[in-house]
Amino acid sequence: MTDAPREESRPMQPAGESPDPRPTAPAKGAARPVAPWVRTRLRAAPGAAAGLALLVFVTALLAAALPRVMDAYETRGLRHGIRTAPAHQAQMEITYPLEQGAVVAPATLRENQEELRRLLPAPLLTDPEQTVNGIRTMEMIQGLDPWLPAPGGEPVRFSLASPSDLAAHAVLRQGRMAQGDPRRPEAVVTTAMAKVLGIKPGSVVHVPGVAAEPIALTVTGVVEPRDPRRPYWTVDPLLATPVLAMTDHPTEPKPYWQAALLVAPESGSALVSTTGTPEVFWRFPAVADHLTARDAGPLAAAVDSARSGPASSEIRKVTGDTGLVATGLDEISAGYAATKAAISPVVAVAVFGIGAVAVVVVAMTGGLFLTRRDTELTLLRARGASLPGIGLRLLGETTAIAVPAAALGLVAAVALVRSPDTPGAPALTGSAPLLPSVLGAVLVALVAALVLPVRAVLRHRAPRLHGAREDLVDAKPSRRRTVVELTLLVLAAGAIGSLRLRGTSDDGDHLVSAAPVLVGVIAALVLVRVQPLPLRWLARPARRMRGAVVPLAIARAGRSATAGALPLLALVLALTTAAFGGSVLAGVADARDRAATLFTGADARVEGSTEGVPLPAGLTEAVRGVKGVREAQPVQIEYGVALPSPVAADQPMSARLVSVDPAAYAGLARRTDNGAFPDELLASTGKGGPEAVGDTDRVLPALASPEVAARLGDAPMLLIAATGSFHVKVVAVRDSTPAVSGGNFLVVNAADITNRRPTTVLLSGTPDGASLRAAVAAKSREFDVTLSAEARGSYVDSPLQSGAEGLYSAAIGAGAAYAVVAVLLSLTQSGPERATLLSRLRTMGLTRRQGRRLLGLEALPPAVFAALGGALAGWATVPLLAPGVDLHRLALATVADAVSTSGVALRADPWSLVVPAVAVVLLTGAAAGVQAWWTGRQSSVKELRAGDAR
Repeated sequence: MTDAPREESRPMQPAGESPDPRPTAPAKGAARPVAPWVRTRLRAAPGAAAGLALLVFVTALLAAALPRVMDAYETRGLRHGIRTAPAHQAQMEITYPLEQGAVVAPATLRENQEELRRLLPAPLLTDPEQTVNGIRTMEMIQGLDPWLPAPGGEPVRFSLASPSDLAAHAVLRQGRMAQGDPRRPEAVVTTAMAKVLGIKPGSVVHVPGVAAEPIALTVTGVVEPRDPRRPYWTVDPLLATPVLAMTDHPTEPKPYWQAALLVAPESGSALVSTTGTPEVFWRFPAVADHLTARDAGPLAAAVDSARSGPASSEIRKVTGDTGLVATGLDEISAGYAATKAAISPVVAVAVFGIGAVAVVVVAMTGGLFLTRRDTELTLLRARGASLPGIGLRLLGETTAIAVPAAALGLVAAVALVRSPDTPGAPALTGSAPLLPSVLGAVLVALVAALVLPVRAVLRHRAPRLHGAREDLVDAKPSRRRTVVELTLLVLAAGAIGSLRLRGTSDDGDHLVSAAPVLVGVIAALVLVRVQPLPLRWLARPARRMRGAVVPLAIARAGRSATAGALPLLALVLALTTAAFGGSVLAGVADARDRAATLFTGADARVEGSTEGVPLPAGLTEAVRGVKGVREAQPVQIEYGVALPSPVAADQPMSARLVSVDPAAYAGLARRTDNGAFPDELLASTGKGGPEAVGDTDRVLPALASPEVAARLGDAPMLLIAATGSFHVKVVAVRDSTPAVSGGNFLVVNAADITNRRPTTVLLSGTPDGASLRAAVAAKSREFDVTLSAEARGSYVDSPLQSGAEGLYSAAIGAGAAYAVVAVLLSLTQSGPERATLLSRLRTMGLTRRQGRRLLGLEALPPAVFAALGGALAGWATVPLLAPGVDLHRLALATVADAVSTSGVALRADPWSLVVPAVAVVLLTGAAAGVQAWWTGRQSSVKELRAGDAR
């Protein structure tokens, strides 16, 4: 860096002469005008200015992109929740019952439909193409015709509905579309309905009427849905496909068909004469393409208003006082809000970590500039320059660099991170909130612009001696520094205690989210105070070594200014953030693995699509021969086994009876950590097989779930099942077992049952899904294959989950990048001083090889201390914060309570602790080696100029 420009003398104007206003060319030899300070300084060090601009650009880009990324995946999460919800939940349904004799014209329903659509409050929008109105029966009514199928002797139950715009959503396959009127009602059926029930065009279906005479509906045609996956059909699947149901008789349930007749809208009023309790309905399927993350709250408020608020009053003016509004959108909004509230505080921890590292690195850049210009500023202060003058000049330099770079970073973030848009629509880059991005870029620009002037003013507030000593020996801790460190310690302790007691559920509690950062700050400050001691201890035995390279390197490492607070703080914060982020990702992965294991019971599972179907002959041997299968063990599962009770007044209770090979099954339970038990507990009684039929006095040891064990008690109880009749005695209690997921169960030895018919195969290994399914299909197509890996993937179906995980991964990568920058800045800051030292030692006989070793060894101790401190801080952060961090929503947002884990524990991930720490040491050593090699190639003349104070 060059010295400050000097003011040049100006020629004096002769007395009595007025200055000539016309511009004239300067005379030969005349002094040129003084160049502006900022332009001169930037031209004097273009490389440093470009480096600062690049750092500010990248940091501003990250700061501006962060809120846009979060808004994007939260928006996708809200839209995903509505799009993937069951059709009957993602809609607004408005109904009111019809009284006997009421007549409603289709035109009136259409007019009311548009009026009701306008009354739905924003931001609730609906799909006009899938909106449907009509009249339907709330209760199913029996078909009276004897020609209708009755598989269990039970008549067909019909649901009657007159949906609007049927011709636009169905294709006519036979006959004609229904028209008719209330006196001669006509209807159509779908192709699936016609095939199952044997209905043809011209068929007449009779249903009970309110009067003695039944209502006759003439079927005029058969239609096929155009798109059976659209809400028009999926809200009520019975409209398209009949269902074989079972009566609710407690002893003899019988099958019967449930079906629907699609009555013409003109004949809709005829439904009033049936016994099905008719009602008028309007269905408004919700659309989500226009919603953003900020609409979640207003959407819930809109639903509440339509149900029981101001909008509800307006709706009842159309439907009457008996009108009802039903929807599941409030449940979808509540689930989204709960998931977001659980994930956001965990994500905030990563945001605070990477933000702190970025601030420290930017501050290090200001320190590098200050070190390079320290002599210049010292000289200016000695010549009488004021602190405000120096500060304002430096502020002008940094502002000229930081503001344009931050503005470019903001523009790049807005251009690169776009909000999710409707497919086929143009991208709307401005739909995401711009203010948070602007604030992030402004904050980066302020830090980058102020760090150099502020540090310069604080450093030169009093004139300093030229060539004063500036290392850790001279920098003794002051009282102010002690107070600041104690304050940070109190803040960290308070944040950790708060997090352990309350968790991360308190929105806006930024102190809790900053707890890992505060732990890293404390660790860095402790390292700065402690680091000189071990280096001094190492220096004593190093003096006895041959040669001066190692002792000199250790001595310089203990006094070097590069081992100050900022480089250590940057590295420790980066390593702590990486360790905590890796622990979060590892905890999420463990939770999903655990949930998948609980769901499948093994690496793969083969069982019938219908409960209790026995395995076909040769299936077990076929899957055992599939590549990747290590073990295949058949088990027998009987569902709904009635449990006896020693108390006669107890309510009925059932469980699943599992018959297994104890040795193989105990090994599987132990490997999967799923209800492990010693196989000796289920030792065979030697009284099993067909020859034991009728021997009900046998007592089989059993493994039971807690509720089953409490039901049966300690005494043997008689169990009557299809597997056999015998007494069971509970010998062990486990919360779970591999064969079944959740619920009540009993596990017995398969050798002791009388009717052995395995129903399920549990596989261990890494089988290929396609090969396994092909082997199963070759034996029977009634069996399904479930892979643990596929089940694990099903737990990540929300953009909230994937977005938060991606943000954590990006935070770890950004922290690693800033750690690299911190290492390079630290070495660059000490580069001139190292070059001078090496040049002087070279004149004393130091070889190039020894000089490279000296510079490399000098840089390693601070890196080793930073790596150890960061790893220890990361390791300590995890157990300190684990009780307050619940990753359940992040890991298993869509897992049912029956198979979800009780809690997702945050654990220290060894790879996240060791790999970044080792990488920091290796990177520092490599960078120091390259710097030493390059310095050794340079000439020593420039570094040994006479009068140079370095």
